[in-house]
Amino acid sequence: MTIENVSRRRFFHNAAGLTLAIYLPGALAAPSAQGATASFEPNAFLRIGEDGIVTVTSKHLEMGQGAYTGLATIVAEELDADWSRVHVESAPADNKRYANLNWGAQGTGGSSAIANSWKQLRTAGASARAMLVAAAARQWKVPAAQITVDNGVVLHKASGRKATFGQLAHAAAAETPPVDVKLKDPKDFRLIGKHIPRRDSQAKTTGKAVFTQDVHLPGMLTAVVAHPPRFGAKVKSFDASKAKAIKGVVDVVQIPSGMAVLARDTWTARKARDALAVEWDESAAFKLGSAEIMSRYRELAKTPGMPAVRNGDADGAIAGGAKVLEASYDFPFLAHASMEPLNCVIRLDKEGCTVWNGEQLQTVDQARLAEFFGLAPENVRINTLYAGGSFGRRAAKDSDYILEAAQIVKAIGGRAPVKLVWTREDDMRGGYYRPMFHHRLWASLDAQGNLTGWKHRLVGQSILANSPFAARVKDGIDDTSVEGASNLPYAIPNVQVELHTPTDIGVPVQWWRSVGSTHTAFSTEAFIDELAAAAGKDPVAWRLAMLEKQPRHAGVLKLAADKAGWGQPLRASTISGERRGHGVAVHKAFGTFVAQVAEVTVKADGSYRVDRVVCAVDCGIVVNPDVVKAQIEGGIGYALSAVLHGAITLTDGQVDQSNFHDYQPIRITEMPVVEVHIVPSAEAPTGIGEPGVPPLAPAIANALANATGARRRALPITSV
Repeated sequence: MTIENVSRRRFFHNAAGLTLAIYLPGALAAPSAQGATASFEPNAFLRIGEDGIVTVTSKHLEMGQGAYTGLATIVAEELDADWSRVHVESAPADNKRYANLNWGAQGTGGSSAIANSWKQLRTAGASARAMLVAAAARQWKVPAAQITVDNGVVLHKASGRKATFGQLAHAAAAETPPVDVKLKDPKDFRLIGKHIPRRDSQAKTTGKAVFTQDVHLPGMLTAVVAHPPRFGAKVKSFDASKAKAIKGVVDVVQIPSGMAVLARDTWTARKARDALAVEWDESAAFKLGSAEIMSRYRELAKTPGMPAVRNGDADGAIAGGAKVLEASYDFPFLAHASMEPLNCVIRLDKEGCTVWNGEQLQTVDQARLAEFFGLAPENVRINTLYAGGSFGRRAAKDSDYILEAAQIVKAIGGRAPVKLVWTREDDMRGGYYRPMFHHRLWASLDAQGNLTGWKHRLVGQSILANSPFAARVKDGIDDTSVEGASNLPYAIPNVQVELHTPTDIGVPVQWWRSVGSTHTAFSTEAFIDELAAAAGKDPVAWRLAMLEKQPRHAGVLKLAADKAGWGQPLRASTISGERRGHGVAVHKAFGTFVAQVAEVTVKADGSYRVDRVVCAVDCGIVVNPDVVKAQIEGGIGYALSAVLHGAITLTDGQVDQSNFHDYQPIRITEMPVVEVHIVPSAEAPTGIGEPGVPPLAPAIANALANATGARRRALPITSV
């Protein structure tokens, strides 16, 4: 696709109801094909053209989670806009205007897009509405209080006058923005909480949506990189003669992370990379395998760690318990495995550095590129395109693939724009995994079956250490390692949580969809279930007894149990030797409360299938119920892949997996029936992209125990 094709694609993209930035050479931003006559731009988040198009500027990446639709809905609700005339475009990298209010830096993650933007965007929409009303009142010489707004039209019913947003745009631009503005009562919402179409669906289903791979600039070269087979290895020597002899190859350059091959197209670059002869210096390479790492972790778990929580006297309570249980849990490294592998386009010219990318951490990457190229941050322009998933990988804490593209551009003297492409194999073996973890837990019950003591020791690498967010590591505790363990909702009088953070494991790690809760929810909820059985109690009733002061946890748990028919016998299998079971788990992540009940069938050969998952979710006010359900369903599918198959393993420091044949996502035949039930709420919205993931694994493990009587304490669970 040529740059002219990109320009036409942008036009069709707009026609599909979405404006996204594909930037032409020498320009920061191409004007919208619709809304190009914008004359009313009351704030950083929207503008209205004289053609009546309302363009909402999204400070957050759209990577499939529905952020563009949700953010635009909030603005359109307070503006009383016509949804069919609302478009969305990505914000430039500008931390002063577009910071994530949860972080103080521009970026998308932590299921925070709607939560941090809720009041900000409501205010933006309401302020623009007030200015349109003020302009109409001035023109018509009537009190503003007599004017109403409905579906993009400003009306004065008494006189019969009306005007569209476009007709008032120029006049509204002359009005002074209000200092304070009244927001709608939720009972008056007409878009929020309703079933309205996503803004990106048509463009994606017709192939008109623009991703990084679609960008082709004049003279652009495609680069692929030969990375070392072990983390920490470096290039010792190389012979590029055979690679350079391949038609279409332009250059081969050495960069810190390996050898980069530049060609006119991706396939040629890949062929040339395969023809490289590289000798690697592995003197500083990491050479342990997964079994050795886990063995070290288990040894560490035998000794006290850094205290994360210490309430009461857990050791004393456990020593004096009528019944004491102990369990250990193992978790492997996990790859993000998003459908779009990593890629990035960078152009360096006299105006600075321009980036095209499914950009997740604008402020961090902008700063790192500015430092690398010796530029002022404002001279690094980042054009955020769609991303084909991320699950945390594009929020690269080290800006690894971004800087790799920059290093290639610099190595060729900036003579051409470069598109860096990672293959699936590069992505799978490139590190930045969910950390491997080992958990060890102890708990005590009194004679009446009450939980009196709880001790939890975790061992695993820190994600936050040596990242832009390292300041969050307090007294040796990375809060992303212990989240979900350090904030148990249950009323337990004596609790102790400890953490070991080994620093000699040379495998790069990163946040993975729902971060620490991916392992802490499993260990805590599986152990709670085991304790309920030891106490002779029903798992739901026992949990509820300890959640009297946690009404939102209790609310989702009750709803999920009720909708699943908890307490009623499961329908028995008609196949001889098959056993059925159900299990439950409840967890809070990113401010959202989720409970899930899983039903399983275990076959005679020990294999099993998950038949049904009933989920209840409390995420505050729901902006778009379809998006909430889709994110919960998708989270369950993503989590199920990890339960059934997910594991990145190392042998002598080399990653064993390479593609979807040996790092397998679930197949469609493995996806269970999923029911999603949303708790009505008047609370402010919380996250939804990640909270559906954590409860699934423990719910399945508990269901398998219910069916077989055997507990599974390691993921993945391939059979029972």
